[in-house]
Amino acid sequence: MRKEPIFTVSNLYRDHMDIYGYHFGKGDKSVCIMGACRGNEVQQLYICSQLIRQLKELEERGAIVKGNEIVVIPTINTASMNVGKRFWPTDDSDINRMFPGELKGETTKRIAAGVFEAVKEYSYGIQFTSFYMPGDFIPHVRMMDTGVQNPSLANLFGLPYVLIREAKPIDKVTLNYNWQINGTNAFSVYTSSTDQIDEESAKLAAASVLRFLTRMGMIRYPGHSGYIATVLHENDLASVRTDQAGIYRPCFQPGQEVRRGDVLAEILDPFEGEVISHILAPAEGIVFFAHSQPLVMEGAIIYKIIRRLHL
Repeated sequence: MRKEPIFTVSNLYRDHMDIYGYHFGKGDKSVCIMGACRGNEVQQLYICSQLIRQLKELEERGAIVKGNEIVVIPTINTASMNVGKRFWPTDDSDINRMFPGELKGETTKRIAAGVFEAVKEYSYGIQFTSFYMPGDFIPHVRMMDTGVQNPSLANLFGLPYVLIREAKPIDKVTLNYNWQINGTNAFSVYTSSTDQIDEESAKLAAASVLRFLTRMGMIRYPGHSGYIATVLHENDLASVRTDQAGIYRPCFQPGQEVRRGDVLAEILDPFEGEVISHILAPAEGIVFFAHSQPLVMEGAIIYKIIRRLHL
């Protein structure tokens, strides 16, 4: 294993911020695994730490296939993690909305530019990331519909679902999108947590990456075969919104089956404690995403349900 800085952010008043990559094997730039871009992505950081530990053991046993270089970057945003903020501390900008970056721009644009320069030539890119809304998912692989995506490769992770989503204008400044249009096969892996460590889904996510690397011939790892993934598109998901603001009491978690008319959640009056709304399931299916914060606003998406199309 080689621990090397891939980019350094200069600072006038305190230590420089070094962004480190952990390199395994030598040869072609095969795969880059990216962890936390945001300061609250503790689960994503943790998964990368576990992968670094496992890849180090595999390399010591000679299980990295010759001619492949694998790099893991646990985080590119230690500054936000150190102060407990999701976005960049000084201006609340999101590094994952700054790619491909600008070396003479604002700090987060310079970080994005320096990181992208270091990772853009890898054949495969795997990013552990989080959703823009607080909540938990069924573990899955997500790809943007850029016209060059390859869902069959996403199946090699062996996770339960692969989600193909249409690229929106705001997505064109993300790492995943820029990876893809630059020729890298890019995948985003979502787990069941963000700002808390969920051991079960972390193990599942780490195992899925090792499974992918094994199936692509980069490592020798005796893992189990995983799932045969179901490929979904965004229009396969039914979004469920609140009709009141208040305290949120969920009744279902990701992975659970629901029937049309089931009470998905209750909204309570925050002062008097009375239930002011029952949120009902609009369709039969499986909970794909569930809001995780104790308070909700009116009109907020609290669930996404995989519609069951064939009964």
